[in-house]
Amino acid sequence: MIFAHAIGSTRYTFDSLRTLLARATPLRSGDVLAGVAAGSAEERVAAQFALADAPLAHFLEEQIVAYEEDEVTRLIMDTHDATAFAPVRSLTVGELRDWLLSDEATPERLAALAPGLTPEMAAAVCKLMRVQDLIAAAAKIRVVTHFRTTVGLPGRLSARLQPNHPTDDARGIAAAMLDGLLLGSGDAVIGINPAGDNVAATVRLLELIDALRHRFHIPAQSCVLAHVTTQLAALEAGAPVDLIFQSIAGTEAANRSFGVNLALLQEAYDAGRALRRGAVCADGSVGTNIMYFETGQGSALSANAHHGVDQQTLEVRAYAVARRFEPMLVNTVVGFIGPEYLYDGKQIARAGLEDHFCGKLLGLPMGCDVCYTNHAEADQDDMDTLLTLLGTAGVNYIMGVPGADDVMLNYQSTSFHDALYVRKVLGLRPAPEFEAWLKGDEFGRLKLEARTPERLLPA
Repeated sequence: MIFAHAIGSTRYTFDSLRTLLARATPLRSGDVLAGVAAGSAEERVAAQFALADAPLAHFLEEQIVAYEEDEVTRLIMDTHDATAFAPVRSLTVGELRDWLLSDEATPERLAALAPGLTPEMAAAVCKLMRVQDLIAAAAKIRVVTHFRTTVGLPGRLSARLQPNHPTDDARGIAAAMLDGLLLGSGDAVIGINPAGDNVAATVRLLELIDALRHRFHIPAQSCVLAHVTTQLAALEAGAPVDLIFQSIAGTEAANRSFGVNLALLQEAYDAGRALRRGAVCADGSVGTNIMYFETGQGSALSANAHHGVDQQTLEVRAYAVARRFEPMLVNTVVGFIGPEYLYDGKQIARAGLEDHFCGKLLGLPMGCDVCYTNHAEADQDDMDTLLTLLGTAGVNYIMGVPGADDVMLNYQSTSFHDALYVRKVLGLRPAPEFEAWLKGDEFGRLKLEARTPERLLPA
């Protein structure tokens, strides 16, 4: 199918859906690097007009990455829910945008629609939306998950306590955990990025978190963000594995560069579910959302696995992978890859809101690592802006890093104090189970013992 739109005397044509989506994307450095961006602002506007007129049904006929060559494409097409899609099947991309912003798009209807939308449809409508549109539409969508805490409820904002240490020193990690807990972080997950990816270190760090959790009866889930195969080996060794983590991307080749495929993720999902370590809910069920995925625009391009597709569309395709495994948490690490992909604070902010909107539209529990690398044209003021916008948009959780400076991964994120700020300003609260703990005797005991912190740290 040829897509076209004229501006003045110039007629712009786009020979495929892949090209149209790329040219319609708001400017970002990664698409320029990949050679897929519009050549001018005028061409970008023409592509957005042409995209607005594209029928949603066409997205089921033309694949931007070949079905025969890519298991992510096969997953998207083979699991598409035609019944859920039926209410919007006759719409164009532009008409879908208008409907999403209307009063007819209620939270209930949006939730019912999610299985009927492909990632490419979500990416397409996102390209037509302003920042306020991305916030207004996402704010209507709630995706609630549960393991030991319930994350994503209205009026709530959770935080991942991220106590990384450059040498995996147990005392340094424990001190950072203590700092975060005292400042109300940790209800999304206590998650450590290990400096070394090996089974022994993973087991030791999981046992460290679990010992502190049991000692003070903390309603939280743990995760050590080693490679999924390392976590599976730790699980087989008897480690107290709660959430299972993996970075994922939007093409089979990009996931291969991470050392994973759908079959391996299924193996991890089944193994984690079999442990039944989640809390028992009031109805007697056990919290079963056990997967934790991280993504980021530009990952497929950095692996030379982008197939000529723009980075925002590929990011949303990663959400199809995540959606397959009913995750507890999905986190776009929005500015982590660097300015080669998102050049400055403006591009990072737009990307963070895009990712959050598209993930929620597809039915995912989206969080965001509001972050940047030190060589990007961005600073903490830019992160404050994005943090506040995401809080308004209803993001499920953010990061809590001591001082907002991750000394192991060498990037800038958000702090425990930033979570307190956005909760206070927007009237948000932690997850209900964690909030009750913060008000209870065990938290009081933690505060009391923290006066002599050496008693809390490993020998």
